[in-house]
Amino acid sequence: MAQRQHFPDLVRPMLAVPGDLPEGGGWAFEFKWDGVRATTYVRDDRLRVLTRNDLDASRTYPELHALTTLLDHRPAVLDGEIVALDPEGRPNFSRLQSRIHTRRPTDELLARIPVSYYVFDVLHLDGRTLLAEPYTTRRRLLEELGLSRHPSIRVPPYFTDLPGATVQSIAAEHGLEGVVAKRLTSRYDPGRRSPSWIKVPLIRTREVLIGGWRPGEGRRSGTIGALLLGVPTPNGLHYAGKVGTGFTAPMLSDLLSRLHPLTRPTPPFVDEVPADHARGAHWVQPSLVGEVQFRHWTTEGRLRHPSWRGLRPDKSPADL
Repeated sequence: MAQRQHFPDLVRPMLAVPGDLPEGGGWAFEFKWDGVRATTYVRDDRLRVLTRNDLDASRTYPELHALTTLLDHRPAVLDGEIVALDPEGRPNFSRLQSRIHTRRPTDELLARIPVSYYVFDVLHLDGRTLLAEPYTTRRRLLEELGLSRHPSIRVPPYFTDLPGATVQSIAAEHGLEGVVAKRLTSRYDPGRRSPSWIKVPLIRTREVLIGGWRPGEGRRSGTIGALLLGVPTPNGLHYAGKVGTGFTAPMLSDLLSRLHPLTRPTPPFVDEVPADHARGAHWVQPSLVGEVQFRHWTTEGRLRHPSWRGLRPDKSPADL
């Protein structure tokens, strides 16, 4: 049985490893949601929302305060994903960007881009830790909380009676990001990337570090034309190519204001940047994490046809 303990100050999220869909029994399949991972702490009618790198986002997402009413004074720690839906009802990370960077959203922004919290795990409840309990027990307890009574809070489905390939086909049909497979017997391992959870994305995305930028031309004159990207390796930051699409005007303005203070005289990459990419470049300290969508990797280790999805302030360079 779960053991009684003090209400936790911090439970780091358990992470999935990338891989192929597992076959055979003993697995549950969930949809992979395209948003920001968040752990919520509800106690005494107070709510604390922490992102994956421990940033407090309680004021950024006031919609999540509905949890205090839904839980009816029951202390709980929940794990889930904050998403913004597009007009077709699909999670859209680019749409979420306007909310990620707003510490105190206005009423207009809250009405224009509402968010929902998709809760998929319960880690602490009624004074008891559930970390050592199997996935099936935690999921049953989560379902019994009845959190989906509020439009901003959702407990998404999980499937134990369907093959992973079927769930993946459903995800593809509805334009979702992918599937996460979880062992039915798995405990919750805080801060660990565990093979008990396997993520199988349908959309290829990659977290990257910004190492420089090139000025824009024409309509982009006076702002950013392309970002120069890197991925960490044991030998240092490897140059992964440039991205010049997927930006909105507010994104470019925000990026420019964040990059100017990070200026440095030399490239941060351990390998040479091609001359046509480096021409006119402004180099920066690689401290900003972003996300790109792409087709595949080239033989040179570059991103093929990348498109910018947005900054990831919920993650630090150490997370990559």
